[in-house]
Amino acid sequence: AVQLSKFDYRLANKLETDLQKLRCRVNYHALKFTDPINKMGQELVNRMRKMGKHYIALHLRFEPDMLAFSGCYYGGGEKERIELGKIRKRWKTLHSNNPDKERRQGRCPLTPEEVGLMLRALGYNKDVHLYVASGEVYGGDETLAPLRALFPNIHSKDTIATKEELEPFSAFSSRMAALDFIVCDESDMFVTNNNGNMAKILAGRRRYFGHKPTIRPNAKKLYRLFLNRENTTWEDFSSRIRSRQRGFMGEPKEVRPGRGEFHENPATCICEDAEAKSKLQTLPRKFGKTDVDSDEVVVDQDIEHEHELSDQDEDDDLIDPQFQHLANDTSVEDDPLISDIPEIEELLSD
Repeated sequence: AVQLSKFDYRLANKLETDLQKLRCRVNYHALKFTDPINKMGQELVNRMRKMGKHYIALHLRFEPDMLAFSGCYYGGGEKERIELGKIRKRWKTLHSNNPDKERRQGRCPLTPEEVGLMLRALGYNKDVHLYVASGEVYGGDETLAPLRALFPNIHSKDTIATKEELEPFSAFSSRMAALDFIVCDESDMFVTNNNGNMAKILAGRRRYFGHKPTIRPNAKKLYRLFLNRENTTWEDFSSRIRSRQRGFMGEPKEVRPGRGEFHENPATCICEDAEAKSKLQTLPRKFGKTDVDSDEVVVDQDIEHEHELSDQDEDDDLIDPQFQHLANDTSVEDDPLISDIPEIEELLSD
């Protein structure tokens, strides 16, 4: 009945209690998909469950227009620069970017290969079933090949459903996105290579409804590891990945109430939701093969002098034991992927 475009994120994170409770209900209870979408979405979830007890869902934003808008460079040489440069001209007011600076600031989405390397370094083995929610991937199968080599069991709605089953949805991008949304929301582990709106909403829902974890890449600190990964051993590389990902693994109370965007960190809702607390006890204690040991974590001494919050040890004690297999400990970090440029935040949204 009413559409308020680009409105929610302009609201303050700290509101009066009654207004905050209303906002919780709107954010996490108002969204209702139609019966056909719910039915097909749940069927996709059931098919993923039949392949294995648990599955990872990856929201992979790597479309040509998104990469063009971001101004990032992914090593495709002159061909990439020309192709993405043509797309970039669609936005006449878009200023020129320094690709290296964007990468250093954590504003570039991880490539499919980088996501795969991150997950393997975190302890997930190649037998894990991976559901990929994605639009048109720049470079197609060639770009996805390194991820497939790391995780052969890759699926999507197009591979686990027939063309006839998807026909009622395929002509509508929002309906296709809704199917991906349901499968990602129901996954045991949700992973994102970006910081767009869909990823944030899913992270918030997963915190609110039983606190299923979401892995966000700490892109600002990971970029140099990926840049130099050929010059180090796998043991050292994976240890450093685990170190950089502290505070980005989706553990409970990882982010303090009031920090981050409300729909991504609805802490004021969770603390009063008894049902969410009870669901926390039913989550699987182990997912995939993890071998993260606190004694193995090596803090990279050559990292640029970056600000670390002094209360990391205090927050470490707040992690629920059943999430310890995902990360050694946690620290409170500012989100490195949030762009200071409004247009980029809009483009990265779904």
